Amino acid sequence: MPDTANANGHDWDAAVTAALDWWRDAGVDHAFVDDPQDWLAEARKPREAAPPAPMKPLRALAAERDDSPKVAKVSAKSDWPQTLETFAPWWLAEPALAPAGLKRLPPVGAQGADLMILVPMPSADDGDALLSGRAGRLLDAMLAAMSIAREQTYLASALPAHVPMADWQVHKESGLGDVLLHHIVLAAPKRLLILGASGISALLGHDPPNLAQSLRAINQEGPPLPALPAWDLEAMLQRPALKAGFWSRWLEWTGTETI
Repeated sequence: MPDTANANGHDWDAAVTAALDWWRDAGVDHAFVDDPQDWLAEARKPREAAPPAPMKPLRALAAERDDSPKVAKVSAKSDWPQTLETFAPWWLAEPALAPAGLKRLPPVGAQGADLMILVPMPSADDGDALLSGRAGRLLDAMLAAMSIAREQTYLASALPAHVPMADWQVHKESGLGDVLLHHIVLAAPKRLLILGASGISALLGHDPPNLAQSLRAINQEGPPLPALPAWDLEAMLQRPALKAGFWSRWLEWTGTETI
């Protein structure tokens, strides 16, 4: 019997089939060659990337960009407290009044005080009470010279917490200026001393020279509210000469050394 099959013979197909069956029975079901083959080469071929989208004009990109800070708005006026007794708890809890995590301090005093003293914010060294730190000790000395006891005053701040580098324009946009005016109306003091007029005037949207005039108009049903804008206590601590200028203005405002 010849050792090679005749491709033209009638039993060629049977011979090939028998050979493949033999190898398959031996466990060989792939073709093997001497040179190694990379089966994953096709899968690793980089796919053709889609062409990049055309870049927008710089003017269009600038128009779409919004770098303005996101301002949290104070709750609606209809939800604001309508009595001084309910104002302090709301002042300590309303989220939009100050950044989260900062220690808030309530106002101190009673409604209808002889003098309301308004500062921009609690001092960094205040303890558990407003104006209990170094600035508060200066205020106590000033009140002693005025012959006014703390019990005769209503101490309040425009912000409930100490906010370093406060952005007064952002606070104004949040509605804090309206909250401040509402607070003053609820406190109903006889006089208003503003220690830190520059920040508070920005909060109310007025220049410092016009601040007192703007505050005289808030009590529509009662007499005008006398208001005296002045330097903040921290500035007076750093520049003692400012205290002499304040004292001169105080005497001119009150017409006497006491209220």
